[in-house]
Amino acid sequence: MTSSSIDVDALVAQAPRSAGALFRWRVAQTPTKEAFRYPDADDRWVSIDWTETRRRVDAYAAGLLALGLQPEQRVAIVANTRIEWILTDYAINCAGGATTTIYPNTQGADFAHIVTDSGSVILIAENDEQIAKLDSSVDAERQIRHIVVFDGEGDGERVLTLDQLAERGRALLASDPEAVDRAIASIQLDDLATLIYTSGTTGMPKGVELTHRCWVYQAVVLNEMGLISPRALQYLWLPLSHVFGKDLLTIQLGIGFSTAVDGRIDHIVSGLGETHPNFMCGAPRIFEKVRAAVMLSSPQGGVKGRIARWAFAVGRASREYRLADRSLPPAMRLAYAVADRLVFSKLKDRVGGSIDFFISGSAKLSSQVQAWFYSAGLMVAEGYGLTETGAVSCVNLPLPVRFGTVGPVLPGTELQIAADGEILVKGPAVMRGYHNDPERTAEVLVDGWFHTGDIGVLDADGFLTITDRKKDLMKTSGGKYVAPAKVESVIAATIPYVSQVVAVGDGRKYISALLTMDRDNLAKWAARHNLADVDYSELTQSPELRKTIDRFMNAANGKLERWETVKKFAILPTELSVDDGGVTPNMKIRRKVVTERYAEVVASLYEEESVGIE
Repeated sequence: MTSSSIDVDALVAQAPRSAGALFRWRVAQTPTKEAFRYPDADDRWVSIDWTETRRRVDAYAAGLLALGLQPEQRVAIVANTRIEWILTDYAINCAGGATTTIYPNTQGADFAHIVTDSGSVILIAENDEQIAKLDSSVDAERQIRHIVVFDGEGDGERVLTLDQLAERGRALLASDPEAVDRAIASIQLDDLATLIYTSGTTGMPKGVELTHRCWVYQAVVLNEMGLISPRALQYLWLPLSHVFGKDLLTIQLGIGFSTAVDGRIDHIVSGLGETHPNFMCGAPRIFEKVRAAVMLSSPQGGVKGRIARWAFAVGRASREYRLADRSLPPAMRLAYAVADRLVFSKLKDRVGGSIDFFISGSAKLSSQVQAWFYSAGLMVAEGYGLTETGAVSCVNLPLPVRFGTVGPVLPGTELQIAADGEILVKGPAVMRGYHNDPERTAEVLVDGWFHTGDIGVLDADGFLTITDRKKDLMKTSGGKYVAPAKVESVIAATIPYVSQVVAVGDGRKYISALLTMDRDNLAKWAARHNLADVDYSELTQSPELRKTIDRFMNAANGKLERWETVKKFAILPTELSVDDGGVTPNMKIRRKVVTERYAEVVASLYEEESVGIE
């Protein structure tokens, strides 16, 4: 079915009226089909069907009602991605409440602000460490009436384990079997379902109010588009406190595929090999790390090295045919089959052997990384959306995709480019507003159009390309505008040792960069240079490493326009982190914080003003 033939209004009108009703609908559609699989305490994968999922969700939902949860009252979840997060989130919506999501690495004032500003009355926490964060704020501690803990002991009163919450729920259902049914029936499309705080690069996080309409709309539309098979298995590791991860849970309800869930990032590769999923979503950095790891572990010399280089040359030559859905010439078809057998099949096996496609979101994906995967027969499709637009506004599916674009807008959502290039979005998934902040809401929501702050262009077929953030554009002293995101993306894709990149140069004669190193890949480099006993901080400042990075930087500059090239760079002795304020909880770099903290380092990159770009 084509996007233009989908009657979105009719779909939503006929759909369940809330996220809780959507969950119940899914259970009724496929009661015995696998819903989730997850690792148990012994790291063995356990599978549950939709009927068992409902049994647990209903018990937790009734437990929340027994604790006095009222319609649209907020319940905060602060935990890593795991099956319990999913079940309690479904339970909150089935009880008529709204989920406040908190990143587990959120600290101090930000944590207290989210709890108090959201008005959350119940806290669902992963462990005692998360509960202890309440101690930093008298107001937050006083506001939370009950705590539910995944891993820890409960007192049976204010602090409950999940089992104790379920016991209270079963007791309520024994006396009032329709309690959860009534709660679900009381919620309507425009009621609050989820409150997600965007960890902005400046100021306190803003609470984005997403309604049940947002989730129901995306679930039914993406199902109608037929982009993902109901028989597919998803591998889910993304933070569920992020809108992208949360949205995947809703899309699953609409389509009915199964999900293997494990939020431990260091288990992704082993998890893919054990579960053999058909698709996985991720942020660009994950795909950059996979590519870098493969490149660094591949032999550079000898027969194996020559075979690998030949295989990727064949893959590059085949791309234009495959992207245009044209048959390969006979000789190329044979060569690609050999390349696949000798090289590409090993990469595919490494990611489970059954991947149909990956989806990248939350930041711009390097077309260089995308092309590398596609050469090997693995498609990384890019999507686009923000927390304020319910995660998915555009998606570059079905295959084949258009490299460098995020695809066309979803049916039922409107998109336009303002005179200054800013992307504006209107549709059912757009937020209701910022919680308790009508002024900032009025700044970004004008006549229903959300002003994204992103700069982009639409091609003749309606495919969107993101070029940069409106506020991030730099202007050199020579009058050239430079998009730092482009420079940073090229560097990250070209230099396998790099972890984080901050391009600088606003008002300067040329562009420079601050770099941090990926610890795992730096360790591999150190071992090859007989520096394995040197610690991370010392390694980052070693002349030998600088020579290596300098060679890669020259290669990166070859992919940039002359005025975008990086003339100088500095390697920082530590990675930027949430704790030091250098990145947000969802790992976006706080450019202003970083450049102010390392102002002397930045200044040193411009001590010699003789270097020019004109």
